[in-house]
Amino acid sequence: MPTIFGREPAVILGFLSAGLQMLTAFVLPLTQEQVGALNAIFAAAIGVWTAIVTRAADGGSSIHSAVLGFAQAAITVALVFGLALSDEQTAAIMAFVAMAASMFVRQNVSPKPAVR
Repeated sequence: MPTIFGREPAVILGFLSAGLQMLTAFVLPLTQEQVGALNAIFAAAIGVWTAIVTRAADGGSSIHSAVLGFAQAAITVALVFGLALSDEQTAAIMAFVAMAASMFVRQNVSPKPAVR
Protein backbone atom coordinates (compact mmCIF):
# COMPACT_ATOMS: atom_id res chain seq x y z
CA MET A 1 0.00 0.00 0.00
CA PRO A 2 1.45 3.39 -0.92
CA THR A 3 1.95 5.89 1.86
CA ILE A 4 1.73 9.66 2.29
CA PHE A 5 4.53 11.02 4.49
CA GLY A 6 5.13 7.44 5.63
CA ARG A 7 1.50 6.93 6.73
CA GLU A 8 -1.38 5.04 5.15
CA PRO A 9 -3.89 7.22 3.27
CA ALA A 10 -6.67 6.37 5.76
CA VAL A 11 -4.54 7.74 8.62
CA ILE A 12 -3.89 10.96 6.71
CA LEU A 13 -7.61 11.29 5.94
CA GLY A 14 -8.43 10.81 9.62
CA PHE A 15 -5.86 13.43 10.58
CA LEU A 16 -7.29 15.94 8.09
CA SER A 17 -10.81 15.28 9.31
CA ALA A 18 -9.85 15.62 12.98
CA GLY A 19 -7.89 18.79 12.21
CA LEU A 20 -10.88 20.27 10.42
CA GLN A 21 -13.12 19.42 13.37
CA MET A 22 -10.69 21.13 15.74
CA LEU A 23 -10.47 24.23 13.54
CA THR A 24 -14.25 24.34 13.33
CA ALA A 25 -14.58 24.06 17.11
CA PHE A 26 -12.12 26.85 17.86
CA VAL A 27 -11.60 29.09 14.81
CA LEU A 28 -13.73 28.56 11.73
CA PRO A 29 -17.48 29.24 11.80
CA LEU A 30 -18.43 26.36 9.49
CA THR A 31 -21.74 24.51 9.37
CA GLN A 32 -21.88 20.73 9.59
CA GLU A 33 -22.81 20.69 5.89
CA GLN A 34 -19.65 22.65 5.03
CA VAL A 35 -17.50 20.39 7.20
CA GLY A 36 -19.01 17.34 5.51
CA ALA A 37 -18.32 18.79 2.07
CA LEU A 38 -14.70 19.55 2.99
CA ASN A 39 -14.24 16.03 4.35
CA ALA A 40 -15.63 14.71 1.05
CA ILE A 41 -13.07 16.70 -0.93
CA PHE A 42 -10.27 15.42 1.34
CA ALA A 43 -11.41 11.83 0.74
CA ALA A 44 -11.71 12.39 -3.00
CA ALA A 45 -8.23 13.94 -3.20
CA ILE A 46 -6.71 10.99 -1.36
CA GLY A 47 -8.62 8.65 -3.68
CA VAL A 48 -7.11 10.38 -6.72
CA TRP A 49 -3.65 10.22 -5.21
CA THR A 50 -4.02 6.53 -4.39
CA ALA A 51 -5.31 5.71 -7.88
CA ILE A 52 -2.41 7.54 -9.52
CA VAL A 53 0.27 6.04 -7.27
CA THR A 54 -0.96 2.47 -7.51
CA ARG A 55 -1.53 2.70 -11.29
CA ALA A 56 -3.88 -0.25 -11.28
CA ALA A 57 -3.71 -2.52 -14.31
CA ASP A 58 -7.34 -1.86 -15.19
CA GLY A 59 -6.77 0.29 -18.24
CA GLY A 60 -6.79 3.46 -16.17
CA SER A 61 -10.44 3.27 -15.16
CA SER A 62 -9.62 3.70 -11.46
CA ILE A 63 -7.76 6.94 -12.15
CA HIS A 64 -10.57 8.15 -14.39
CA SER A 65 -13.20 7.30 -11.77
CA ALA A 66 -11.18 8.93 -9.00
CA VAL A 67 -10.79 12.16 -11.00
CA LEU A 68 -14.51 12.27 -11.74
CA GLY A 69 -15.28 11.65 -8.06
CA PHE A 70 -12.94 14.46 -7.08
CA ALA A 71 -14.63 16.82 -9.56
CA GLN A 72 -18.05 15.96 -8.14
CA ALA A 73 -16.78 16.57 -4.61
CA ALA A 74 -15.24 19.89 -5.66
CA ILE A 75 -18.53 21.02 -7.21
CA THR A 76 -20.34 20.00 -4.04
CA VAL A 77 -17.93 22.05 -1.92
CA ALA A 78 -18.39 25.05 -4.20
CA LEU A 79 -22.18 24.77 -3.99
CA VAL A 80 -22.14 24.35 -0.21
CA PHE A 81 -20.02 27.49 0.12
CA GLY A 82 -22.42 29.54 -2.01
CA LEU A 83 -21.48 29.17 -5.67
CA ALA A 84 -24.63 29.32 -7.78
CA LEU A 85 -24.57 26.85 -10.67
CA SER A 86 -27.47 25.66 -12.75
CA ASP A 87 -27.93 21.98 -13.54
CA GLU A 88 -26.77 22.68 -17.09
CA GLN A 89 -23.58 24.38 -15.87
CA THR A 90 -22.83 21.53 -13.50
CA ALA A 91 -23.37 19.00 -16.29
CA ALA A 92 -21.12 21.00 -18.63
CA ILE A 93 -18.33 21.09 -16.04
CA MET A 94 -18.61 17.35 -15.42
CA ALA A 95 -18.63 16.61 -19.17
CA PHE A 96 -15.48 18.67 -19.62
CA VAL A 97 -13.73 16.99 -16.68
CA ALA A 98 -14.73 13.55 -17.98
CA MET A 99 -13.34 14.32 -21.42
CA ALA A 100 -10.15 15.83 -20.04
CA ALA A 101 -9.63 12.80 -17.76
CA SER A 102 -10.28 10.45 -20.68
CA MET A 103 -7.69 12.24 -22.80
CA PHE A 104 -5.10 11.96 -20.02
CA VAL A 105 -5.84 8.33 -19.18
CA ARG A 106 -5.96 7.21 -22.81
CA GLN A 107 -2.57 8.73 -23.50
CA ASN A 108 -0.91 7.17 -20.46
CA VAL A 109 -2.13 3.58 -20.42
CA SER A 110 -1.66 0.61 -22.66
CA PRO A 111 -4.22 -2.10 -23.33
CA LYS A 112 -4.10 -5.41 -21.51
CA PRO A 113 -2.62 -8.24 -23.55
CA ALA A 114 -5.19 -10.67 -24.92
CA VAL A 115 -5.60 -13.87 -22.92
CA ARG A 116 -5.41 -17.00 -25.00
